[in-house]
Amino acid sequence: MGSLEPNDRELAAYWMPFTHNRYFKQHHSRRMLAKAEGAYYWTTEGEKLFDALSGLWCCGLGHRHPKIVEAVKQQLDSVDYSPAFQMGYGPTFKLAERIVGMAPAGMGQVFFVNSGSEAVDTSMKMALAYHRTKGEASRTRFIGRERGYHGVGFGGISVGGMVANRKMYASAMLTGVDHLPHTYNPKEMAFTKGEPTWGAHLANELERLIALHDASTIAAVIVEPMQGSTGVIVPPKGYLERLREICTKNGILLIFDEVITGFGRMGTHFAAQHFGVTPDMITFAKGVNNGTVPMGGVIARKDLYDTLMTGPEHAVEFFHGYTYSGHPLAVAAAHATLDILATEGINERVKSLVPVLEDAAHSLKGEPNVIDIRNCQLAAAVELAPIEGKPGLRALKVFEEALKRGVLFRFTGDILAMGPPFISTPDELRRMTEVLRESIRAAG
Repeated sequence: MGSLEPNDRELAAYWMPFTHNRYFKQHHSRRMLAKAEGAYYWTTEGEKLFDALSGLWCCGLGHRHPKIVEAVKQQLDSVDYSPAFQMGYGPTFKLAERIVGMAPAGMGQVFFVNSGSEAVDTSMKMALAYHRTKGEASRTRFIGRERGYHGVGFGGISVGGMVANRKMYASAMLTGVDHLPHTYNPKEMAFTKGEPTWGAHLANELERLIALHDASTIAAVIVEPMQGSTGVIVPPKGYLERLREICTKNGILLIFDEVITGFGRMGTHFAAQHFGVTPDMITFAKGVNNGTVPMGGVIARKDLYDTLMTGPEHAVEFFHGYTYSGHPLAVAAAHATLDILATEGINERVKSLVPVLEDAAHSLKGEPNVIDIRNCQLAAAVELAPIEGKPGLRALKVFEEALKRGVLFRFTGDILAMGPPFISTPDELRRMTEVLRESIRAAG
């Protein structure tokens, strides 16, 4: 493979995802990673970076956890790939049972995919198939939410509410999709610690959409319990409970997109348990195997699965799946990850770090251009006032200043997000925040 530092031809050959390609390829100093271990990355220039977003919300247990590394190595000595169609591999079934056991009561089955995007599209197919099998084929409409992020499949961008994801591909998005308003109101919520007390009434907008379209046409509502990709938007107290109540009353499925919040980030297995609201389906990915091998899935309510088990037993009941569903390497990494979550007290460790992150993040109030700070369990965001006519540039400048000081943040628009590894120490979280303070001041 040669040097880890790419030459000009190699830089030009790679079309990078969700990246300002031209800018990156001109300014990639300190941005080429060479090594990862624990809560840190090292660059090709030898600089050590604290990983303030756990990879991309996925490596909560840190990088190269020895138990996960060993599990994947051992897996390669037995089965490298097994077909998921018409054949089975025992550890995959065992993993499904473990995940069901971690999920809220009433869940029964797991369908494995390879990413959060695929999980969302799968859950939407399940919803349509469920209603059709029940004799309610008119239920074809989906309700998403403004500012929601549900991946980059056509289903996900249709129910999602990220403008940049929608405007380019509008002609190919699904019809029959509507959106709830987002729940962020800076006038009422700015600098709130944890869940805002204002905003539960926004869930009542679902009743307006039901009155507009009629409940008999709506298959499912999909929301992130805590919206991560749009900058840690925290649900108001009572909001998710109200959505659940309205969906139940009208026979509409409720889907929680827990790609970011599942497997520890909330100090519980799933955000559904933290918020005390049980959906009909949960989509997951990222943390299920600590980001080691691509994997995702949908956890479905037992009666949803049972409803679809119709027709001749020799026929396929749900015509859907992926070549890499339940890939053995991903399964091995997931088993090791769940072992660690169970035996190393990770949920309790996360809970102990929550007040540390909250206090540290909110200490940035009053720094130049800081217009809001939000936090939800082990996630926080600092929002900056944009530079006039150049949205996103201020956060980019802060991001680059932080790299110089040894911390890798995630930015979206003019929001800096923090989702540190669960294995972080309180001192590391405090230092992370002080670096952000220094970087905000330096960026101007």
